[in-house]
Amino acid sequence: MRKMLAAGAALAIVLSAPNVIAQQPVTQAQVQALVRSLKPQHGKITLPAAKASLELGTAYDFYGPADARKVLVDIWGNPPENAVGVLGLVMQAGKSPMGDAWGAIITFEETGYVADDDAAEADYTELMTQMQKGEAEQNEQRKASGYPGIHLVGWAEQPGYNKLNHSVVWARDLKFSDSQIDTLNYDVRTLGRSGVLSVNLVSTMPRLAEVQKAAHEFASHVKFDSGARYEDFDANMDQKAEYGVGGLVAAGVGVAVAKKLGILAILLKFIKPLLFGLIALIAVFRNRIMGLFGRKTDPLEGEE
Repeated sequence: MRKMLAAGAALAIVLSAPNVIAQQPVTQAQVQALVRSLKPQHGKITLPAAKASLELGTAYDFYGPADARKVLVDIWGNPPENAVGVLGLVMQAGKSPMGDAWGAIITFEETGYVADDDAAEADYTELMTQMQKGEAEQNEQRKASGYPGIHLVGWAEQPGYNKLNHSVVWARDLKFSDSQIDTLNYDVRTLGRSGVLSVNLVSTMPRLAEVQKAAHEFASHVKFDSGARYEDFDANMDQKAEYGVGGLVAAGVGVAVAKKLGILAILLKFIKPLLFGLIALIAVFRNRIMGLFGRKTDPLEGEE
């Protein structure tokens, strides 16, 4: 149970830089000093906590956990808890965290082995339809409490599973009622023997092409160490997750909110049965978005 919740929380992380810099309690000079103190890395990046590596070449800058925290918390003004468990942050090479740049958060969760035998059966069109049907009631409550509504416009890229590198990639087009530009939230999940390496990228819809390219590059450049690879799974000794690829996507987009939206029966047909104790992870998704965009946390989303 705890591992499933942790996995969902990691899957829901999103970030945004440009909208929060001006709200920092530090001076511009202090922010510039922080930027100068960063030590970007290139090439092959080892991620010991995940027993994996990420080959970035020269196209991207990687910031380790300490530098990632500086960017997320001290420069972009996110709550400190948003940096907990972050293995690193990737940005385009040469881009400043103070500029108009996207960032990709890297995390890993010990979910257990996620079986991929349901990947071809999941109906992602139906999944999106049901998510959109549940929006109206939720947004009425948000607006009544003084929070902007969130409209899930649709898939910016429908979930797709690559059996060769055991990765699933998807993207959502999200519109906040108080924003003129749609938010792009890209998710990359690479399956390993004991868990899932997550790369979450957030930008804006006008930058879909470049972020899409980066997302698929990340999916193909993640390598688990020998013994930690997906194919190293041993059914006699390894733990298995209680969900497959369909459930991984559902948790990532907050579909475990089924109780609230009244679509539990549909979800149980859509994916392998989830544990009934799985809580509405969209609460984390909502809270992270609001916090990272400089908005307050929505108390309605913390209820079961």
